[in-house]
Amino acid sequence: MKIMDAKSGSCFRTKARNIYFMYAIGLLQGMVFYGPVAALYRTSRGISVFQITVIESISLALCLLLEFPWGILADKIGYKKTILICNFLYFFSKIVFWKADSFGNFLLERVMISVVTAGLSGVDTALLYLSCQEERSGECLSLQGKSHQVFGIYNSLQTAGLLFAAFLFSQTSQAAAGGYSFAAFLTVISYGLAALLSLGLVDVEPKRESHCFHDFILLLKQTLSDKYLLLFLVGVALLGESHQTITVFLSQLRYTKCGLSDAAIGYIYIAVTIAGLCGALSAKITKKLGVSRTASFLFFSASAACLILALTGSARLSVLGILMLRIAFSLFQPLQSDLQNRQVKASARATALSIQAVIIDSVGIGTNIAFGSLAERGLSYALLLGAALCMAGGFFFRLWYGKRMQ
Repeated sequence: MKIMDAKSGSCFRTKARNIYFMYAIGLLQGMVFYGPVAALYRTSRGISVFQITVIESISLALCLLLEFPWGILADKIGYKKTILICNFLYFFSKIVFWKADSFGNFLLERVMISVVTAGLSGVDTALLYLSCQEERSGECLSLQGKSHQVFGIYNSLQTAGLLFAAFLFSQTSQAAAGGYSFAAFLTVISYGLAALLSLGLVDVEPKRESHCFHDFILLLKQTLSDKYLLLFLVGVALLGESHQTITVFLSQLRYTKCGLSDAAIGYIYIAVTIAGLCGALSAKITKKLGVSRTASFLFFSASAACLILALTGSARLSVLGILMLRIAFSLFQPLQSDLQNRQVKASARATALSIQAVIIDSVGIGTNIAFGSLAERGLSYALLLGAALCMAGGFFFRLWYGKRMQ
């Protein structure tokens, strides 16, 4: 048995502290108490569905613009300072949201979150990963090989926080808008505690990587000139953005039209969140059915779910449709990540995947506007658009898969 000296023990305690602090931060930031009624909260403050989707599109565009500059800055100032800045800005954004009562206020909140999202992109997981690594000197061996387990716990705690918040909201919510405000206030508290915990993090020395702008431009040109890869990226984007807009925003409007109470919406939110955990079965299902059959079934199921939502006024069928859409997306997401990585041939894997992510998110800017515009005319029109986009996404996927992966 290796005896850990004072320096080694200090290394272990420092890195272990980072992991436990990040666990606590993940749990607290998962506690979005107004999550089950995020869209209803905004509409109760005078924001229309179209304005919500416009704000989301602006936010997404800003994220895309800030991602690369933030990555350079994070390398310069370190991961701890980056997380600290972003978590305090996250906290301030929740205060703005709590007090927001106009389009400008809600836009300001999303702009702040865009800065945070771009800043934290990959930085939190990088800090966790480096906190699990063995020192080259052989000093810090106790956490070696634990990164996969640590990521699993971290993600699970975020989901646990979300489930706890949704359950508490369902138990204490009131139909009046004041109940929404209290939920927003509780979220301010949880994010404030998370920001304070960020002060306890300790920076770990990242491995410096040179950023070659020429390589970035070359990869960008290769990606944009590959029409079949673009079909794949647009296809998965159509499914992902349909899922995001419908399950997060339009679902709540459908629930209220069905006459469901805030408490009922909270319980449904819990069920939908739990359904998202089925992604763990994705590899097993794909191995049994094959990539093509699995993907086709999931795209078709998502389209069918949107049709159910568009054509029914039944509360039970509406809940069934949302659950179907959530499960289809959750099962497809791990498959999507695997397929994206298998296509990357360049040594600069992270850069190539970032370019793909930017293309996928760019599609979302247009779909957000389309969903919002149609929802203003009628909720069913927006849901029918979701069905069409999922079907088109499946068609694009089959074209790409038939050309590239067989």
